[in-house]
Amino acid sequence: MKYDFGLKKPKVLFLGIGKIWLLENIRKTGSITNAAKEMKMAYRQAWQLVEEMNQRAESPLVEKLFGRKGGGGARLTPAAEKAKTVFYEI
Repeated sequence: MKYDFGLKKPKVLFLGIGKIWLLENIRKTGSITNAAKEMKMAYRQAWQLVEEMNQRAESPLVEKLFGRKGGGGARLTPAAEKAKTVFYEI
């Protein structure tokens, strides 16, 4: 069985375990910056991975939040939660 994770090009899987961990850390910390720190990853790299995932999926996986106390943040969309579930089923 093939899974497409909501891709525009169904046969191309773009989620690997590293991106899944990044998504999980974004969910846990509520921030791309803090997720990157948890993973000892540069913020720029984490941001690029998020942008890539958001562009390749039919709907964004990470939503940026603005105007929160202490600055912005990020949260996973329902599409990201579904993609994670499907990823772990493979």
